Amino acid sequence: MPTANRPSFPARAVVTAGMPYGNKGLHFGHIGGVFVPADFFARFLRDRIGAENVLFVSGTDCYGSPIMEGFRKKAEDGYEGTITDYVAANHEAQKAALASYEVALDFYGGSGLAPARDVHAAMSDAVIRRLHEAGTLKLRETLQFYDVEAGQFLNGRQVQGFCPVPGCKSEKAYADECDLGHQFEPADLVRPVSQVTGTVPELRPVANWYFDLPGFQDYLEGLDDDWETDDQVRDVVVKTVRESLVPPAIYLKCDLRGEFDAVATELPPHTVHEPQGRQQSFSVEFADWEARDRAREVLDGAGLRFRTGKCLLPFRITGNIDWGVPAPAMDGVDGLTVWCWPESLWAPISFAETVLGETPEEHAANATLPGAVPDTHARADWRDWWCADDAQVFQFIGQDNIYFYCVAQPAIWKALGWGLFQDTPVANYHILFMNKKASSSGAVKPPMAAELLDFYTPEQLRCHWLSLGLGAKAVSFAPKPFDTSVSHKDKKTGEEVLVKDDPRVVDPALKESAFLTNIFNRLARSCFYGAQRHLGGRLPEVAPGEETVAACDEATLAFEEAMHGLDFTRALSVADAFGREANRRWDAASKAAKDDEDAYAAALADAFRSLRTLTLLMHPAAPTGCEKVREHLAIPADLLFSWDHAFEGVTELVGAMGEAVADHGLVELPPRTDFFEKHPSQYR
Repeated sequence: MPTANRPSFPARAVVTAGMPYGNKGLHFGHIGGVFVPADFFARFLRDRIGAENVLFVSGTDCYGSPIMEGFRKKAEDGYEGTITDYVAANHEAQKAALASYEVALDFYGGSGLAPARDVHAAMSDAVIRRLHEAGTLKLRETLQFYDVEAGQFLNGRQVQGFCPVPGCKSEKAYADECDLGHQFEPADLVRPVSQVTGTVPELRPVANWYFDLPGFQDYLEGLDDDWETDDQVRDVVVKTVRESLVPPAIYLKCDLRGEFDAVATELPPHTVHEPQGRQQSFSVEFADWEARDRAREVLDGAGLRFRTGKCLLPFRITGNIDWGVPAPAMDGVDGLTVWCWPESLWAPISFAETVLGETPEEHAANATLPGAVPDTHARADWRDWWCADDAQVFQFIGQDNIYFYCVAQPAIWKALGWGLFQDTPVANYHILFMNKKASSSGAVKPPMAAELLDFYTPEQLRCHWLSLGLGAKAVSFAPKPFDTSVSHKDKKTGEEVLVKDDPRVVDPALKESAFLTNIFNRLARSCFYGAQRHLGGRLPEVAPGEETVAACDEATLAFEEAMHGLDFTRALSVADAFGREANRRWDAASKAAKDDEDAYAAALADAFRSLRTLTLLMHPAAPTGCEKVREHLAIPADLLFSWDHAFEGVTELVGAMGEAVADHGLVELPPRTDFFEKHPSQYR
């Protein structure tokens, strides 16, 4: 077995996959951009280090203003259930969607739903009290939007305007963040409008607890430097984090320079940076965010329009809405709830604590695929997974959430002093839809996860999404059945023909599935039908050739290296190239054998050795089809899919079962069987 220069993996691993809001089901971006990559890696780790050493957890983000606003609109339409009923229904729909795509979570819970609700509330209480004890929380009076006509404070999603962050073109910004993930103060929101009455809301003071994020500037700069040299951390993380570590600044149009100079002496100490090249604005840099805020007051008083740039700001921990985790009473301040973003950062810890205390029956109820993930996790403290030197946490997130998971969370982890090591962020760029950023709340509506399964199999889509290379750049998902662009004009009728109706246009979403339905299928069928026709349904007793074994070992090592580097596109390309070459080898050898039974048996030995390796490599991407191959090989999963046996062929695995190769019967494969099927719509 090759041992030199192989990458090492942790003894235990936690895999997380963000937190979808509890006000809707899952669209393709949730599944293809985060959950399928996370599942692919979690399945690989189960094979690589043992299922008992992997926890794959996620859940519904039950609290916060998006859920409150969704429930309010639902109630206006006649919904009679409670907000908990509303969230629970969406949670079950999300869980079903994940299961339909073969996403096998150990636990998919809800921050506000049993059985994790009470565990999460206790964890939230402990975190906030600890941050307070550490002196990193400060009570700040800030401004919150108030609808005078409605007579109420507005939650974050009940206000909309334009994003104030320079360079951002979002026209869908809420009270303190836009739909592209930029953070800002409510006072900076451009042209705010109440979504309750349509009026312009006022800003009124409220008191909340804030975490001293700017106090961790040096730590975050050092962490980002470490990430820059870490092969497992993607460039988008390093770049996005660095954008938040710049000095506090204000930006003004160049034509306001005279008016600015007139009040410049009233500002705190600052440095003016002149525009470069074709820039139409100059910037004013301050020593800290508080000095910048004092400058804002001066500029506001002078009637100057300006924008503030990114920098580290105090991170809000609590809020004033009713639907949230209760915040602990501290320093005489009571009645607050935890803002949904901070508590969603430690929710995976709550979920891990919950799943580690489950009975087998509870485990089956809360996993997305009951029975698919064995209930073999050690009954251990969550710290054994989040704090131990031999454990690692992999957080799969979208590009929009890097600020929260890679800026705010590391600082909070450091402040807690609990020995939490910094999680490994696995961030993907946006998965576009028809070359546009799609959002369920935007103008371009993405197809829901369930809709796509009317045209594709789960494994076809899993392999396609994994091949897109979202870790390197934003990529468009363009499924032909949903493409309403014009392909051409019919020469006879002059009518425009849409892409989705044009049989000449190849569906780009089916590019990778051809490997499954053609290459992989053909290799597997050739093995089983060949053994049935020539070997009485038994494995060949001759050893595979050295060239084949070397090719299998080389592909296994290359795949493992790619998975360690979290380069899933490269991992699949390794499997693809290996499978195609194995088919070519089989074609040449089987044709050359003609009526020579010994030569044919040797060709089958090579094919079975290749099939064994290809099934191992593709198991995390296409689990159902690979399981069918395993069933017909009649080899237990803990042998065939275990990387402890990755460099052993089928004859060695049979030997490990205590059987002689001559006595091991393969499960008969009926005629015209496909291990990887096309969707019925693709046969039309």
